[in-house]
Amino acid sequence: MVRSLKNPKKAKRKNKQGGKKGEGSSNEVPSLPAKVWQPGVDKLEEGEELQCDPSAYNSLHAFHIGWPCLSFDVLRDSLGLVRTEFPHTVYCVAGTQAEKSSWNSIGIFKLSNISGKRRDLVPNKTGDETDMDSDSSDSDEEEEEEAGSGTPVLQLRKVFHEGCVNRIRAMTQNPHIVASWGDTGHVQVWDFSSHLNALAESESDLSHGASAVSNQSPLVKFGGHKDEGYAIDWSPLVPGRLVSGDCKNCIHLWEPTSGTTWNIDANPFVGHSASVEDLQWSPTEPSVFASCSVDGSIGIWDIRVGKSPATTIKAHKADVNVISWNRLASCMLASGSDDGTFSIRDLRLLKEGDAVVAHFEYHKHPITSVEWSPHEPSTVAVSSSDNQLTIWDLSLERDEEEEAEFKAKMKEEVNAPTDLPPQLLFVHQGQKDLKELHWHSQIPGMVISTAADGFNILMPSNIENALPANDA
Repeated sequence: MVRSLKNPKKAKRKNKQGGKKGEGSSNEVPSLPAKVWQPGVDKLEEGEELQCDPSAYNSLHAFHIGWPCLSFDVLRDSLGLVRTEFPHTVYCVAGTQAEKSSWNSIGIFKLSNISGKRRDLVPNKTGDETDMDSDSSDSDEEEEEEAGSGTPVLQLRKVFHEGCVNRIRAMTQNPHIVASWGDTGHVQVWDFSSHLNALAESESDLSHGASAVSNQSPLVKFGGHKDEGYAIDWSPLVPGRLVSGDCKNCIHLWEPTSGTTWNIDANPFVGHSASVEDLQWSPTEPSVFASCSVDGSIGIWDIRVGKSPATTIKAHKADVNVISWNRLASCMLASGSDDGTFSIRDLRLLKEGDAVVAHFEYHKHPITSVEWSPHEPSTVAVSSSDNQLTIWDLSLERDEEEEAEFKAKMKEEVNAPTDLPPQLLFVHQGQKDLKELHWHSQIPGMVISTAADGFNILMPSNIENALPANDA
């Protein structure tokens, strides 16, 4: 159960992105070959420092909206279902964890002019160049010029929120409708259509310092939970259907009665013996949802059949913090635990007993977020309290012949650790106290993450995009 941001302070922009380890900036000592640094495994020696390898990213940007945010969500927009060309524009909502309760707000923001570049997995090398540094730097500059440059433009509008925002989620079908879980114990539903319309029409840079906090009444303010909570999810199949779970193990079902009103069942679903940490609706069954709990279990529920879980799975030895239901392969459910492990289950195997098809112990600190890619059914992203965001492709297996060919083509040693799981596709570092990540459903390969020191937008260069580039 890792959730709260400890001693939250006003966020400051940070450009440090960990990823590679190299020598310090001494001119007297020749630099050593860079190698991948593993938190919790490797130690920084005297004179060594962490440095980002920019060639690992097609795009990487950092920003903040003021106070740190424990939770956010990416909003679906009308700019194109599949967008592959830079610069990009994204819309998000985020809830703050301010130092004082009365300072909290929900930020509705638009980030535009997100620049980036495209790189070949293996750089083209012609001849026996001797001045590799100058050649590569010139090549990088050309690539960046082709893809556009400049600083992303942040436009932000704020709405007052009573207390810290534990979790925030936008409705898939109507993204201007947003639900927030507050540490006051209230679940609120908001209509942010006016703010989104204003952001869509405006091209000016509205900095967070100049953006006033507006007072807006929510559509609904539900106080029926007996405690605060963190679990909430909108149905991807039934517009407006919502579930919310609290720290007293109760789950309430919200059924829409119109576009702006709900009938909230006062009789909760109860099956866990401890706090409900996360909820996920099935991507294919409109009446089925999953839950996970501090009691170490995952529950599968059917709202048509009573108030108890249809199936209970003993999932992890510690708290189960987060779950994600794969929308492209609906039999797959991912879960992340307080002990740093995360597992993948094939729900078709539940009747046979052990449904675990993959279990990873790479992270050594609690898993704080897990989410399947909306574009690749075998790819999942994970964040942890060890300050790492990792991306995994479960379809990968180690191929020694392919690795040897790659090293030969690079004409140099590839200093990659040999003990990393072959399914580990990418490691992103540099953010402190990572809390939540989301893929962008309309921009293949884009991941957005939030941490104590603000947000990152990243697009790893080794995630291949199999979608046609002209489907914008």
